[in-house]
Amino acid sequence: MLETLIALVTLASLILYALMGGADFGGGMWDLFSTGPRAARQRKIVAAAIAPIWEANHVWLILVIVLLFTAFPSAFAAMMTALHLPLTAMLLGIVARGSAFVFRKYDTQDDRVQRRWTTVFGLASVLTPFLQGLCLGALASGAIRVEGSHVLTGFFAGWTGPFALSCGCFALGLFSFLAAVYLSVDAASDPEVQEDFRRRALATEFALAPLAAAVFFTARAGGARQMYEELTLWWAPLLLLWTSACAVLATVALWTRRFRLARIAAIGQVSLILIGWSVAQFPHLVIPDLDIHTTAAPAITLRLLIIALAVGALVLLPSLYYLFRVFKTEPVMDTEEH
Repeated sequence: MLETLIALVTLASLILYALMGGADFGGGMWDLFSTGPRAARQRKIVAAAIAPIWEANHVWLILVIVLLFTAFPSAFAAMMTALHLPLTAMLLGIVARGSAFVFRKYDTQDDRVQRRWTTVFGLASVLTPFLQGLCLGALASGAIRVEGSHVLTGFFAGWTGPFALSCGCFALGLFSFLAAVYLSVDAASDPEVQEDFRRRALATEFALAPLAAAVFFTARAGGARQMYEELTLWWAPLLLLWTSACAVLATVALWTRRFRLARIAAIGQVSLILIGWSVAQFPHLVIPDLDIHTTAAPAITLRLLIIALAVGALVLLPSLYYLFRVFKTEPVMDTEEH
């Protein structure tokens, strides 16, 4: 019971990381691909949206890691061993992205220097979520085999197959869609740039369908057979129906320029996708050998961890609320001046 509760908290943290940190990565992608006469204005909107909160968003990734190595230490050890190559590259991408974002702001404004930091920031924003999707795909692939505390399948199992690669591409599409929807709200002061992000959000929403199909069919072809079987059980069509409803609502809202409604629908769509993935993988952390029950830490450790989570939430959640309230709330216009 305790391990299931901690697994649910881990899932909630992962969803929050995708909704916040994932959107930041997507913003970096759109920063890299900003083109045309409004490229500078597009990048300005991206920077303004990311700057106040990009460091805080990584709190959720840190929480996921801490929960894994505290509550499920043997599973964490196997994950880090089997996937240390893509995970190391992912961490380097996170560091390079953050460093480039700061250096671009405070380094000289020379065009050549700015282009260099923009390129590093953008490429790291593309590489990192791709690797994150790759690692999630590898954990679900069934290709990573563990016996006792030993990984039997080497350092390239799982994450080099078609299924994991399709998961990486799907993560890229999902985060770029989420970012474009968010940025269409943040660009309200510049209708032309807002329209640019609206078109990008629509394009990436339509691209998600074939990307999701690629994940499904590579799983069916043997890339993640157990995941495929779980995704064809009775509950899967219901979840697909709700996810599709959110996708249709987001598309219609974008088409009719109801950007705040589109943002709510996009949040629902992404959350349901991650919930469906987790339900299909439950109770496994690494399919097929490691699950939350067999790898859980002693009960006293789990109880203390839950207490620490409750105490930490009293500090973390109000702090994050205050941060978003200060930096992400639109100022009230003075009607006498305008």
